[in-house]
Amino acid sequence: MIARSRFEPAWWSKNRHLQTLLPNFFRQRPSVQTRRERLELPDGDFVDIDWVGGASHGPLVIVLHGLEGSIDSRYAAAILNRIVDNGWRGALLHFRGCSGEPNRLERSYHSGDTGDFDFFLRQIREQDRQFPIGALGYSLGGNVLLKWLGETKDARQLLTTACAVSVPFQLNLAADAMHRGFARIYETMLLNRLKRSVITKFKDNNSTFSLPSSQTMKSIRDFDDRVTAPLNGFASAEDYYSRCSSRQFLRSITVPTLILHAKDDPFMTPETVPDAEELSDSVTLELSERGGHVGFVRGTFPFRPHYWLETRIPEHFRNYLK
Repeated sequence: MIARSRFEPAWWSKNRHLQTLLPNFFRQRPSVQTRRERLELPDGDFVDIDWVGGASHGPLVIVLHGLEGSIDSRYAAAILNRIVDNGWRGALLHFRGCSGEPNRLERSYHSGDTGDFDFFLRQIREQDRQFPIGALGYSLGGNVLLKWLGETKDARQLLTTACAVSVPFQLNLAADAMHRGFARIYETMLLNRLKRSVITKFKDNNSTFSLPSSQTMKSIRDFDDRVTAPLNGFASAEDYYSRCSSRQFLRSITVPTLILHAKDDPFMTPETVPDAEELSDSVTLELSERGGHVGFVRGTFPFRPHYWLETRIPEHFRNYLK
């Protein structure tokens, strides 16, 4: 089902770029108290998890961050605080290499890498089969979450509910959109982070992977073609995009899932958004005319913004995490 969102942007921040920049670049990062756990993976690699909340059992929300995100991302710290405010436990699952230390193996994380989330979730479920678990994914993390929901046959036995925000449903269209107009500012920032991360990872590593010259990677698509694809077993960027885009998995989702998306998201174009017939009966796509990318800023006064996602997301989880 596609539903009209209740979100209305602040009168002083209706532009999609203001909606995107204010919460993701100009907002002061909220302080959050976490405790870190390292999870060893079956292939010899690791991921780091930052936990919030005091109880060892009870409702849990697992958070999946966006491209080059981490516990330092403003949206991640903010939503973890809201999770604690609601009396739940929270766990931010860092993708490989995103927690401040390069991962051990040559492979990296990517938009279709569902294996680590699946492994972590099953580890949690082995400890307790009863308490409800929700999952929340932002941008790239939302694509990972939706893909996992659609490809995992026993998803309903593992996860109670899910929410995904500002998802690049069709990766090739998102990559193209970010290489046009003002959106190239975002692409440049993300691309520089990706380059720094991969240079740090391989500079002291006796690897067989030949790192391409930074000058040959002038777009996200270039990076995916020369780094993401070969490191993760894809023939090309296009092969990676076609196999990992979440849009094709939406019909198979059986877990109650809310998707929050703005039509003016500058990281993609309106044609990226799926049609109603592409959604299963378990999926509700709430569309707003404005909101930007992981933005959704409201508020009467410019110096007192209200970050609507931090209200809407807990509202959804309260319906299921009882």
